[in-house]
Amino acid sequence: MSAWQQRRQLQQAVRQHPGDFIAWVMLADAELEAGDLRAGEQAARQALQLRPGHPEALARLGRVAWMAGAHADAAQLLRQAAAGAPAHPGIALWLGHVLEDAGDAEGAAEAYRRAHALLPDEPYIAAQRLAWQRRLCDWRDLDALAAQVRLAVAQGQGAVEPFAFLSEDAAAAEQLACARLRAQQVAASVRPLPPAHVRAHGPLRIGLLSNGFGAHPTGLLTVALIEQLQPLPALQLHLFALNADDGSTIRQRLAAATTVHALEGLHHDAIAARIRAAGIDVLLDLRGWGGGGTPEVLAMRPAPLQVNWLAYPGTSGAPWMDAVIGDAFALPPALEAHYSERVLRLPRAFQPSDTTRRLQAPPTRAACGLPEDGVVFCCFNNSYKLNPRSMARAFAVLQGVPGSVLWLLSGPGQADARLRDAASQTGVDPARLVFMPKLPHPQYLARYALADLFLDTHPYNAHTTASDALWAGCPVLTCPGDTFAARVAGSLNHHLGLSRMNVIDDAAFIALAVALGNDPAARAALRAELAQASRHSGVFDMTGFASDLSMLLQGLASGHGWQGLHAP
Repeated sequence: MSAWQQRRQLQQAVRQHPGDFIAWVMLADAELEAGDLRAGEQAARQALQLRPGHPEALARLGRVAWMAGAHADAAQLLRQAAAGAPAHPGIALWLGHVLEDAGDAEGAAEAYRRAHALLPDEPYIAAQRLAWQRRLCDWRDLDALAAQVRLAVAQGQGAVEPFAFLSEDAAAAEQLACARLRAQQVAASVRPLPPAHVRAHGPLRIGLLSNGFGAHPTGLLTVALIEQLQPLPALQLHLFALNADDGSTIRQRLAAATTVHALEGLHHDAIAARIRAAGIDVLLDLRGWGGGGTPEVLAMRPAPLQVNWLAYPGTSGAPWMDAVIGDAFALPPALEAHYSERVLRLPRAFQPSDTTRRLQAPPTRAACGLPEDGVVFCCFNNSYKLNPRSMARAFAVLQGVPGSVLWLLSGPGQADARLRDAASQTGVDPARLVFMPKLPHPQYLARYALADLFLDTHPYNAHTTASDALWAGCPVLTCPGDTFAARVAGSLNHHLGLSRMNVIDDAAFIALAVALGNDPAARAALRAELAQASRHSGVFDMTGFASDLSMLLQGLASGHGWQGLHAP
């Protein structure tokens, strides 16, 4: 029985037996899985009325509050539920999710550990614990947890979140297996719409679906490109925004260049209906498995052509995604066998950028906690990318360049302290690690002027962060791997004509970083070379990018009956 059929049966069951507590709890789950918060809350409250204070009912109300963004209320409800059912792994798992978003990072880790201890063979829970420990730079039991999760994926036993799986040192074939398992789970939860077809003529209606249309990496990457696409007569742009208007300049610019459809808070059926009603020919999914998206909506097939692009650096594994957009470096022919989608390639780096940005004057080194003298290596990647391998080679670089420091983005909970402990254990003075708090984008971008070299991570590269660094004039050193997620920074370097900054292994990474760190003239020459490449390569040419993307999308649609503006 599919999830939508089960939901209908549960709705009928509570009408026939309104005193059935279990049916109301199960209905609350079904409504929440369908994205209908209002119906989910009503069902949970009916259950709570039947059994006041019951942990199962409280947990569902906590899920409602969490999905509605009321994180403090959600945390209070889930803590109360967990206290009433301390041996319930599902409630412990939900508590972990809620505490993540409520800002209690260490509390979330403890909740995930408790859930895993209660249900140690469940791969989804193991994967949640693993992903959060990576975010906290808590490397205890990391290898055992990673082995459990990878084995579960290999055996087809668990629907692990594909985004978190990108941080594992797994092959592209494993990533495909992981994505397919998750896609199968989603497909069972929805009822597809009747088939749609690409319209035969007129401008091609392009939909872009994301929860990042604002001051978010997705908005920052796409806004200048969308402004260049907007005047092209062959295309008509529609933004389907899952996030509320954040009042940012980015959101205002996006709204000026497109038709925006505000979808925040709508359930999956309603979102799919809105996309279908807009007559979208090609729907670009700018979220994928990245979290905060709506794979259920895409599984309903609201558009005749659906394309995976930009936010999720891997295959969707989903039969409802027709194509993926990459480039010849990030997604080379050797990877095509491990993609469920048809591979489309731009003749440039697949990642756009906001080239309208202006760099602010940087603060002083002292204001940033940096030494007045000495080389500043940086890595402003999210903390879950700072794994033992990446940090070991960064520490080796510090040991090879006297007086240097490593400038990092401050992580959640005790992540910074754990990284300092790791440095100390390798013989590096922990004071040589400097942490930057999260800042408004212009302030963060200006700080690259104080950094000499960006040290990338593996197997999950810098993506938006690499683009930021290069745009701001800071060279990026990377070691491209064998998956899309491990090749994005390398793609940017390649298309800039800086392939020598793409090295073959960790030994070469350390050697080149140390050589540059000890040679001021070489660093200055590299920075000048980057400045020249930024002006003349196609990486930061959004007019050219818009033309290439338009041609690619028109070519895709023409194979499905679209004949363009001048069709009869």
